[in-house]
Amino acid sequence: MSKIKTINSGEKFSHVSIGSVSAFDGKQFVKEATGATSCEISFGTLPTGTSVPFFHSHKANEENYIILSGSGKFQVDDNIFDIAEGSVIRVSTDCDRNLRCTSTETMTYICIQAKEGSLGGYTMTDASLIYQ
Repeated sequence: MSKIKTINSGEKFSHVSIGSVSAFDGKQFVKEATGATSCEISFGTLPTGTSVPFFHSHKANEENYIILSGSGKFQVDDNIFDIAEGSVIRVSTDCDRNLRCTSTETMTYICIQAKEGSLGGYTMTDASLIYQ
């Protein structure tokens, strides 16, 4: 498992690193290191033929999985579908989920967990342009 390194931080930001994503191995949550208050972000890897060792669901938070490398299967309740590098999967609350690596390459993914239904403004509806 990689260790999180704090690069820099200030009153309004934090900058941490898990190191090289291509060399990353294991599971690493970054909320505590960044001091995030709106979401949890984790990095994970699955070697060939392995899956997350449990099914799970969330009561209040949806999850968004971004597959960075490898391929495999994703299961949400009774639905099983193929995933691969570039796949983005959103899973809502109150349903079971799991993923499995079926490729010869290790699967690397990011999971972003945030309260379902909490996103108000986003992109330009939440932005204030400073320079034009």
